Amino acid sequence: MKKRLLTALLLGSGSALADINVGVIVSATGPGASLGIPEKNAVALLPTTIGGQKINYIVLDDASDPTVTVSNANKLIQDSKVDVIIGASLSTTAMALLDPVSAAKVPNISLAPNDALITPMDAKRKWVFKMPQSDSLLADATVKQMKARGVKTLGFIGFNDAYGENWIKELTPLLAKNGIKMVATERFARTDTAVTGQALKIAASGVPATLPIKTLRQRGFAGTIYAVAGVANADFLRVGGKDVEGVMVYVGPIVVGGQLPDALPSKKVSVAFTKLYEDKYGAGSISAFAGHVWDAGLMLQKAIPAALKSARPGTPEFREALRDSLEGLKNVIGTHGVFAMSGSNHNGMDQRARVLAVVQNGDWKYVGR
Repeated sequence: MKKRLLTALLLGSGSALADINVGVIVSATGPGASLGIPEKNAVALLPTTIGGQKINYIVLDDASDPTVTVSNANKLIQDSKVDVIIGASLSTTAMALLDPVSAAKVPNISLAPNDALITPMDAKRKWVFKMPQSDSLLADATVKQMKARGVKTLGFIGFNDAYGENWIKELTPLLAKNGIKMVATERFARTDTAVTGQALKIAASGVPATLPIKTLRQRGFAGTIYAVAGVANADFLRVGGKDVEGVMVYVGPIVVGGQLPDALPSKKVSVAFTKLYEDKYGAGSISAFAGHVWDAGLMLQKAIPAALKSARPGTPEFREALRDSLEGLKNVIGTHGVFAMSGSNHNGMDQRARVLAVVQNGDWKYVGR
């Protein structure tokens, strides 16, 4: 009995002394900077202790380059011995994380929306959990809204990467089902400085998304423009100016947090985090992408205490216990919606994770659900 008690005490002592290392990979520079900067800012607001354990955040910038993402992941895994990685910012960089995190068996809480990160569920994807709403969830609402407004034809201008391709994949069957014809599909690179050719023939994210919208307006296009949730930041409004007035987009609740009906679960969390963020970074600085990092922090606050009951931080056993704990989370209310994870669904969000907003007088205006 004494020997068993001593073993338990030693294990408890070791656990209390061990720090939990959280790696963070964001695109703080490069074409994805309008996403990565607020994500990096939000890390400074995350709790420094969870379940009695000190939390160390190691933040690295991948410059929006998937090759750098992989290098950063290897550095965090091998040198910093991280127990979990939050990131990356973009679909391309997040997809690049699949191999290193699954090989090392390190849980990954992704900040990118691409459904391919978690489906189909397999040995690699079992280590990835996704904070942003699935493209399929947002595409479904967008097409239904188009149909309600009597839209008959649609032109698509999107990035020539995994993000753009996934939106085409999600939109195509939905448009056909709702009697809307896609009359043109055009691509452009995130680093392009002009899309005149594409605009003349006929959705993107972050600041680069203003480029096709501005070009369309300059060419006299007066129809409705739908954007994707990746535009939900102050830089899009600032750079787009009057050209993005009237642009409609389904976004996470935090974008219009204070305008939401009280019955929406995310309102209280969104309003509280917005105040915390803007108290530090200034009025009007809140971003949907900062909200994804905050939601990742909420997930860890729920999952870490359970994992600590099984193993000590810094061990393979703890990382596996943390993965299992994340997968078992239910009814976690975040700034972007309510998360309910399972073995087959590592996002677990429903229709409460999307609201319709329009750019009005240089700001986001809540329209409805």
